[in-house]
Amino acid sequence: LFISCRGTIITLFLSARVNVGIVNGREAKPHSRPYMVSVQTKEHHMCGGFLISDRFVMTAAHCRNNSPVLTVVLGAHDLRKKSENSVRFTVDSYHQHPDFTMESFHNDILLLKLEKKVQLNDNIKWISIPAKEGDIEAGSVCSIAGWGLLETNGKRSDHLMETNVTVMNNMECESKWGKDDFSTSQMMCVYGNGGSCDGDSGGPLVCGDTAVGVTSFGDPDLCNSLKLPEVYIKIAAYIPWIKKITGNVN
Repeated sequence: LFISCRGTIITLFLSARVNVGIVNGREAKPHSRPYMVSVQTKEHHMCGGFLISDRFVMTAAHCRNNSPVLTVVLGAHDLRKKSENSVRFTVDSYHQHPDFTMESFHNDILLLKLEKKVQLNDNIKWISIPAKEGDIEAGSVCSIAGWGLLETNGKRSDHLMETNVTVMNNMECESKWGKDDFSTSQMMCVYGNGGSCDGDSGGPLVCGDTAVGVTSFGDPDLCNSLKLPEVYIKIAAYIPWIKKITGNVN
């Protein structure tokens, strides 16, 4: 698989597409998801992320693979607007899961410790993550959001987009991806009329008012594929590691 990233060709020995966003979605009400973060390199949007405390952003580990220095933008809706009181933060330290590898995308989770504490307001708030390990019931209706492409090989959205998705049975997802690519203990899948596309890995899968997954990878040829559903890292499987880094789980 070859992925073009601002003129640089990256070879991945995988059958999966990464850096995924939203297709067949709707524009989110501005600032209705105040936890959403634009993870950027050289002030260009690269991945999604989400605020989990006043000092930490969670995203996908592969988002840093070819961009050693990242910044994050909080409080944004339209990424083109500089006047909507969004705030850019530099990253103080990067905490990639120690068992992450680009070969398998297992453990595709990264914590970004920001340079200073975030001042919360109506446009910037953190979202809760699971307090303990456990699975989300298959058939649960959840949601995803991002600034990614609107269709396969299409244009990226400057406005935050969102769509509803349904959690898939883990064994069904494993049967579609295979045991080498999909881990039932670490990952989960969703399906729906809308789904992910190139441009926004690292964003949250939100069930109720809790972020339960991190957008990771999908079908290399087709956004929102029925054949190969979108895969999310299961946050609940990493609670001990997250606590070790952040000191708490909100």
